[in-house]
Amino acid sequence: MTSSVHDEDPQQRELLRVCRIGRAQGLKGEVNVRITTDEPGRRFSPGASLFTRDGSDEYTVESARTFKDRWIVHFDGVDSREAAEALNGVELYGEADDPEEMAQENAWYPKDLIGLEARLASDNALGLPGGKVLGKIVDVIDGPAQSLLKLRLASDLVGNEIGNDLTSGSSAAGDAETATDETAPTAPTTALIPFVDPIVPDIDLDERTLTIDPPGGLIPGLG
Repeated sequence: MTSSVHDEDPQQRELLRVCRIGRAQGLKGEVNVRITTDEPGRRFSPGASLFTRDGSDEYTVESARTFKDRWIVHFDGVDSREAAEALNGVELYGEADDPEEMAQENAWYPKDLIGLEARLASDNALGLPGGKVLGKIVDVIDGPAQSLLKLRLASDLVGNEIGNDLTSGSSAAGDAETATDETAPTAPTTALIPFVDPIVPDIDLDERTLTIDPPGGLIPGLG
């Protein structure tokens, strides 16, 4: 089931959320889990250890399987439906990997990306000068097919989008002259960027920057 961790101060270890335990599955102690990791196969491998948020309690994976895109996990010592039901709602965390090893493998945790300044990649598909500041990453969203970076747009891009809205369409000139605070278009202040290599080709954690090579229309106010 669980064991208390006393051999080290849990606050000295960096723990990353792996899953939230849901309802019991069957009668033998299995539980459904909602994953928050992109490495479920490794985190739920037999013998893997997961911890509660403060690191005080440890859960050891006995077995895990998938069924219809769901992960079902059996923890050591949880051998009845009643014991499994008692875990409903518990969030479990895993120890962070070594940062140097992750850098060598071009791997990052979502928290590492938040706050990075996004710049337009050189030789981008839009044909624009590289290096332009596009904004900052404020969140990483797990999508069904891929992760998305939430980009808070730089102020000049927001201004460009408002200008584009006011000068587009057959009656743009008249609309621009008569627009009031109530009728003026509201420009988007964020954009969602697919976190894939062709669109996010480079990340530099030391410089706190990443580059984006967006297709047309992905980032409002650009171009």
